[in-house]
Amino acid sequence: MSQFDSANLSRIIEMAWEDRTPFEAIEQLYGLNESAVIELMRRELKASSFRLWRARVSGRKTKHLQLRHPGISRGYCSTQYKMR
Repeated sequence: MSQFDSANLSRIIEMAWEDRTPFEAIEQLYGLNESAVIELMRRELKASSFRLWRARVSGRKTKHLQLRHPGISRGYCSTQYKMR
């Protein structure tokens, strides 16, 4: 996990917090499977923040491609990244 600079580490944490970004997207971009992301989050977040995050993502259909509705093909809300 030390192979990530602070910018990439921050982006991985951000993606893990996002509701619509599946773990598979993190794995494709950074090579971290779900268990590695959990380990990273446990190490990088405060204990209370980690518990909140785990409660939030546990069982969430949008965090796993196989559980998603087949009509959802994007990883984020269409209005999330508007250009200024």
